[in-house]
Amino acid sequence: MAQRRAVALSRAQIIGTAVELLDADGESGLTFRALTERLATGPGAIYWHVANKGELLDAATGAVVAGALAVERPAGSPRDEVRAVALGLFDAIEDHPWLAPQLSAQLSRGPSGPVTPKIFESIGRHVRDLGVPKGSWFTATSALVHYVLGAAGQNAANARVVTSGKDRSEFLDAVSAAWAGLDAEEYPFMREVAAEVRDHDDREQFLAGVDLILTGISSLI
Repeated sequence: MAQRRAVALSRAQIIGTAVELLDADGESGLTFRALTERLATGPGAIYWHVANKGELLDAATGAVVAGALAVERPAGSPRDEVRAVALGLFDAIEDHPWLAPQLSAQLSRGPSGPVTPKIFESIGRHVRDLGVPKGSWFTATSALVHYVLGAAGQNAANARVVTSGKDRSEFLDAVSAAWAGLDAEEYPFMREVAAEVRDHDDREQFLAGVDLILTGISSLI
């Protein structure tokens, strides 16, 4: 039996351990039994701080997002700030593969908080500072938020496919070859861009997408 912890647990310790379990084994690996074993405590000490697994998942998601948004960096233009926030979220989702589905769930299930307001505020204040008319703030910010989370989530999903046994270059070669072999009349565009898939850089492509949206937003100014 694990030696019981002599000092009282904090909510932060529990959430930090939950993140470690999620990183190691995904949502299925986060159980109260695993928590008690890792923290060398009884379940009562954990239930004192969190009522159930859903609350713990929300708290772990909030902690990771807050950490990504709180990274200090040199002040830049509003455009640079948007790119920095976007890249911080991209890196967090890449480092924590379980995060993307949790963010998606929170955006739809609990848009009033606490995670959704943090993300929208972190991007929206810089959209405002670009000089975008107030009537377009929400639309412009929503376009950026949904692109950032969607693209970062898809990248993380692709990475899981690669790490499951395929080398990235081999995986992209196979995709490129498959696209290049599509019917020329039905898929002319896909055949044209097939070669670009092989050598693209995920982070550069992600930031290029952010820049495309920012360029579109700038037309509103």
